[in-house]
Amino acid sequence: MTETADSNTNYKVLARKYRPMSFEDMIGQEAMVTTLTNAFSTGRVAHAFMLTGVRGIGKTTTARLLARALNYEGPHEGPSVKLNPPGIHCDAINHSSHMDVMEMDAASRTGVGDIREILDSVRYAPVSARYKIYIIDEVHMLSGAAFNALLKTLEEPPDHAKFIFATTEIRKIPITVLSRCQRFDLRRVEADELTMHLSNICQKEKANIAEDGLKMIARAAEGSVRDGLSLLDQAIVQAQGETQVSPEQVRTMLGLADRGRVLDLFSHAAKGDATSALNEVRNQYKDGAEPSVIVRDLLDICHEVSRAKILGETCEFDAAPDQISRLHALAADLTMGQITRLWQMLLKSYEDVRSAPDPLAAAEMALLRMAVAGDLPPPELAAQLLAGLKDVKDAPVQTAKSAPTPPTSTGKNTSPDTSAAMGNTQAKPVLELSPEPVQQENPTISSLEELVTGMPKNETALKYDIRQYVRPVLFEPGKIIFEPAPHAPANLAMRISKYLQMATGSSWLVSPDAEAKGRASLIEQQRNALKQREAYEQAHPLVAKARELFPGVEVEFRDRPTTSNVIEANFNKDEDQ
Repeated sequence: MTETADSNTNYKVLARKYRPMSFEDMIGQEAMVTTLTNAFSTGRVAHAFMLTGVRGIGKTTTARLLARALNYEGPHEGPSVKLNPPGIHCDAINHSSHMDVMEMDAASRTGVGDIREILDSVRYAPVSARYKIYIIDEVHMLSGAAFNALLKTLEEPPDHAKFIFATTEIRKIPITVLSRCQRFDLRRVEADELTMHLSNICQKEKANIAEDGLKMIARAAEGSVRDGLSLLDQAIVQAQGETQVSPEQVRTMLGLADRGRVLDLFSHAAKGDATSALNEVRNQYKDGAEPSVIVRDLLDICHEVSRAKILGETCEFDAAPDQISRLHALAADLTMGQITRLWQMLLKSYEDVRSAPDPLAAAEMALLRMAVAGDLPPPELAAQLLAGLKDVKDAPVQTAKSAPTPPTSTGKNTSPDTSAAMGNTQAKPVLELSPEPVQQENPTISSLEELVTGMPKNETALKYDIRQYVRPVLFEPGKIIFEPAPHAPANLAMRISKYLQMATGSSWLVSPDAEAKGRASLIEQQRNALKQREAYEQAHPLVAKARELFPGVEVEFRDRPTTSNVIEANFNKDEDQ
């Protein structure tokens, strides 16, 4: 398209040239128009309006249309959303030159003094229009004092004054102000609707842009009409002569990657092919694609795959048939757990890429994380596996033929601690610490376990020595013969005898016999039980399956004490008694 120098001088950008001049010209805001129509027809007109929405959605334009509607004077009387033909005040309001419609940008005038100038003029009646209207754009930028000054007027406004506020940050508006306004949320324009709007403008401008290119612009605008028109302005100048602006030209202009190549990239990463993923993202970057846009496109692909997974063949896509087939193929290959895992990774990576000093490096690291996750089993399988491993801790699996039978003990002097740790199938196979001692007037001690269980806190050292060094040969009331373990204290027998006489009120014969072969000490029994239990657990089929799914992983049972902390736990137990 060629233009003369004069036409270039007078050129008006599309966002201004095609600004809506009536409510009918607005796209995607039917709910607001319906509400205003009903309010005007019933005479229930609010004294303050709050317009909120993303940038470029049309808040300022809507504010001016609303000011025209409130002050409309034409063929029909009273406020009206029907602005054709234009009323006597419409042209001046459109050009921001009407003395009864005042516009203020709160981004540059935030102080209480600026608001007081407005409030001082509120009490005066309008000069020529029906209402004196105050439009305050970016109202969230006002200071707290300014909001407080405004609040009183909003509570008791004069009949001839109306306020119209516009903001992109509705959460920053004090609730006391917000509650006194009629709120309109201007919604984002859907991509299909915006594409049709852009196509109509292209026809008026005699611009030839491929439909796929218009779809890319609509998606890049993210629901903002102004952004869409600004991008369209940029796309139109890509054409030379009468040639059509191709999708490739629009894609290059926007810094986008080809959608088919984004599908390739997502597929490589999701299936764990890190090499192909890194090569592809590097090539897309060389072709002009922005790393943040690539990750954003990957998020879109991940979302579409999730829809294909849930909705199946009934799911509708705005894509070519071959791309739709690929989306369904990816959905079939991935579980919902894998898809949601990839979504969370991409969502976090999107913020990382946008803030990273090297966006490409951040995007590559994101793809590496995705590839590593692609090599892992699905979260659903991992959850089932963990549930199965929990069963290993709670009870032996009787149906597993390859699992060895857990050891049990029926010996007379086997302690409750030891039998539990060794996996007795009649009780939960978890190591129990010694119970609290029960004090009796004349206790009867018939085993080594009963002896150490009943010992008080001030005998912690003796209790430890008995557990560590006493290998019982004979234990009966009044007589103990034991094999001393290596490094046993020389006075151990005397200390035991002295304690038993004090505890039972009778004399005990306690005799060490180094030549005898005694049973294992209490701590040795616990060590042996734990080793046997560990051997049983590690040989279980579910543990073997875990190693197969997670090569190099070490399976750990966190609620089963180790040999070393059994001693520590028992010792700490003694100190707490």
